[in-house]
Amino acid sequence: MSFTRTLRAVGGAVVAGALLFGTAPVASADQIRHDQWPLRSFGADDVWKVSTGKGVTVAVIDDPVDGSHPDLKGSVLPGKSFLDGGTADSPDGKNEHGTAMASLIAGHGHGPGGSDGVKGLAPDAKILPVGIDLGDKEESYAEPLRYAVDHGAKVVNMSFEDYSDTSPAEQEAVDYAREHDVLVVAASGNTGSALPHLPAAVPGVLAVGAVDIDLKVWKFSSYGPHIKLLAPGLHIRSAGVETPYRLANGTSDSTAYVSAAAALLRSKFPDLTAGQIANRLVKTAGLPDDMKGKKLPDPHYGYGFIRPSKALTANIPAGSKDGPLPALSEGSSKAPGMGKDAGNAAESDEGMSTGVIIGIVGGVVGLLVVVLIVVLTVKKKNGRNGPPPGGPGGYGGYGGPGGQGGPGGFVPYPSNPNPNPYHQQQPSAPGWHPPAPPMQQPPGR
Repeated sequence: MSFTRTLRAVGGAVVAGALLFGTAPVASADQIRHDQWPLRSFGADDVWKVSTGKGVTVAVIDDPVDGSHPDLKGSVLPGKSFLDGGTADSPDGKNEHGTAMASLIAGHGHGPGGSDGVKGLAPDAKILPVGIDLGDKEESYAEPLRYAVDHGAKVVNMSFEDYSDTSPAEQEAVDYAREHDVLVVAASGNTGSALPHLPAAVPGVLAVGAVDIDLKVWKFSSYGPHIKLLAPGLHIRSAGVETPYRLANGTSDSTAYVSAAAALLRSKFPDLTAGQIANRLVKTAGLPDDMKGKKLPDPHYGYGFIRPSKALTANIPAGSKDGPLPALSEGSSKAPGMGKDAGNAAESDEGMSTGVIIGIVGGVVGLLVVVLIVVLTVKKKNGRNGPPPGGPGGYGGYGGPGGQGGPGGFVPYPSNPNPNPYHQQQPSAPGWHPPAPPMQQPPGR
């Protein structure tokens, strides 16, 4: 049995940059960096005096990444494309979402001193591109996530969304990442609703929403009790493919910034667990004045918007290994998975070991012996073929323990008259973007 999902990029370009390398005037090149308002908001120049993300690999599970882009060249590892089995360090046609996310995490700019183009928040981190199909094809992130974990990623960025249930293989992959001390970061979605978008709502994933330049929650940022952090997600300048630069809105971009902040911390504090890294981000998050004093996490704000400089420098106890993430039950990802160490286990009897088969046969034989003893005992007490005391319908009959509706059942979503409500065309389908309010448009749009 295979588990598949239709994955969607959680962001759309609102302005396609038309800057061409080698032909644009210096002022236009400077404008690209000037457009990166999140870097100024973060105080990036001071942040980079403490950490640049050096020595940390961030996996980007997304469209393949253009490793030849001037702002990313030398920072992108070969990775793997699950579209064709090759590497993922060259773009898949005009698809540029993965390249954009990579540039927000580890872009280093170009030109003298890297002063031109896009710079990421963790410019010395390495990108492990893991290519998947974010279009119409059904896709599962289970195997790509395990690949990222097995190939050195300490942070995994998943800027996509889904509306279906999490498959067992996908939950096992998230647990696998946590067991290997990898922080998984995912986008909350762009519907502005409480619909629990996945994988952000999967237990163990750090869910991220978006704020605007005033550090207020973006009205299209999806929300819920699983939201942990916010980061800039409006008018985000990033690297492109069809054109060198793009301008976009979306929780995709805010997720990339949280992944980059995690990379900064993992470089500065290599002995902290993934949960303790998340804890530093949560403990130092900021809130608007009108939110201070309210119970956290808030469904819209989580614990607040990230403040990387404070997260790097504040005196914060390490705390528990899980931090703000739920405790991981022992052996939770021991079931056969799809990583490179999972072997060829399949859902068939052929995958059973000899020991398991012997155990099953022995159990059946033992059960038959017990049943035989019980039958003989009953006959001895009640004469020939007499019914057992108490008549029919005893303990364990229909409606007794173990029947339908007992404890432990899982209902993923409330009932809905629409038989398949989570596969409708959504506002965040590829290429869609909500228009930003006119007063928020950057000059010259």
